[in-house]
Amino acid sequence: MVTLIDTLQKKPSELRHPEKQNRPESAVLKKPDWLRVKAPGSGQYNATKDIVRSKGLHTVCEEAACPNIGECWSQKHATLMIMGDTCTRACAFCNVKTGLPQPLDPEEPAKVGLAVAQMELNHVVITSVDRDDVSDGGAAHFAEVVRQIRIQAPKTTIEILTPDFLRKHGAAEVMIDATPDVFNHNLETVPRLYLKIRPGARYFHSLRLLQMVKERDPNQFTKSGIMVGLGETKEEVMQVMDDMRSAGVDFITIGQYLQPTRKHAAIDRFVTPEEFKAYEAIARAKGFLMVSSSPLTRSSHHAGDDFARLRAAREAQLSSRNGR
Repeated sequence: MVTLIDTLQKKPSELRHPEKQNRPESAVLKKPDWLRVKAPGSGQYNATKDIVRSKGLHTVCEEAACPNIGECWSQKHATLMIMGDTCTRACAFCNVKTGLPQPLDPEEPAKVGLAVAQMELNHVVITSVDRDDVSDGGAAHFAEVVRQIRIQAPKTTIEILTPDFLRKHGAAEVMIDATPDVFNHNLETVPRLYLKIRPGARYFHSLRLLQMVKERDPNQFTKSGIMVGLGETKEEVMQVMDDMRSAGVDFITIGQYLQPTRKHAAIDRFVTPEEFKAYEAIARAKGFLMVSSSPLTRSSHHAGDDFARLRAAREAQLSSRNGR
């Protein structure tokens, strides 16, 4: 069967997510005060935007409609999204465009390296769409981006936020051997909700990917995050924490799910700031080196500052062990 998409008559939202057009619409809940943020528009915000545009780069900040874009871009922080702007998955929570992507751009790694150097970033986060259409899931391309940043911006620390490379044999090893400073792969939600929220992924495969990083290169920091407000229970969140710690994950992020459109997964509820603080206390008690838990927490929010704290926490932990 062939699905035809009318690119002339369809609305932009329908073009971004053709697979969601037959889903029933759900009400978008009014945001509580603690989720309201200023509209972007500072001078530095526009300067960051100009650099991204001039290099023909994509950012997850824009593509995923991140609520923190004004704050981050005003501080010259941007999460670059490589391998195109079109994802081959159709996760129910995500606002990134879905469809058949264009071929990989062989010049992209050098462009990204140059952009990072020109932005004079201390810490950069590189993420990507899923590329199930490519034999290795784009792992070699992603690794080359890391290599180009090392060459063109050697003082910049690198954090990667990767796809799961499901059914891409050897891809994980390529990414680990690229030796980023932080290897981030998000579990996104609790196992019970995977079929509804992340149907193209497998919870234990993602968990195993994080575990592989520690087995192959124990020096790399590992990081993973989940969204709350999708209908999960506190006990399920605590179980995910335990699973992450069993896989050796150093850093956990927990943030509020925000519904991009009426066609996306509905918000079950808004988790209160007090509940986020409780999750943070629980996660620290379980042994994570670093925890970021708040309504507006996102994987790469304050990533540079968090990386400095993460590294300091490891050094303190090692000093404590050596002093025994």
